[in-house]
Amino acid sequence: MSTELQALDADTCLALLQSVPVGRVAWCAEDGTASILPVNFVMDGTALVFRTAPGSKFEAIRAGRPLTFEADDLEPALRTAWSVLLTGTAQTVTDPPEVDRLRSLPLAPWLDSPEPFFVRLTPEKITGRRIPLHPGGVSIEHIDPTDE
Repeated sequence: MSTELQALDADTCLALLQSVPVGRVAWCAEDGTASILPVNFVMDGTALVFRTAPGSKFEAIRAGRPLTFEADDLEPALRTAWSVLLTGTAQTVTDPPEVDRLRSLPLAPWLDSPEPFFVRLTPEKITGRRIPLHPGGVSIEHIDPTDE
């Protein structure tokens, strides 16, 4: 069993993204300052959808600046993890039938903004990596409650 980082193909990356509800969106402001914020998201085919309110993230989207999205999951006890990056240009969704369709997706924001905008990030680049489960360091014991 290999203990090296494993590169993940695009299909695996997209499948892994469906298993977590929160990731991080990163963008650069006009002055080059990088910002990273967590968002609730849902996959819509190969596109990522999240909601946002007016602010610097929304302005970056409106300006057409590239976004990077990262999500991951880890299991510290087993020392295994994965991480996925999507990069592309996002658009706000304004078409009323499409907004209604997106409202039906299982997107569960933690905060309900008074003026939420739906954003669709269609990835131009998808990369991922996994730290595989490696042997040693973990033992599992079964305790039978009927043994006394």
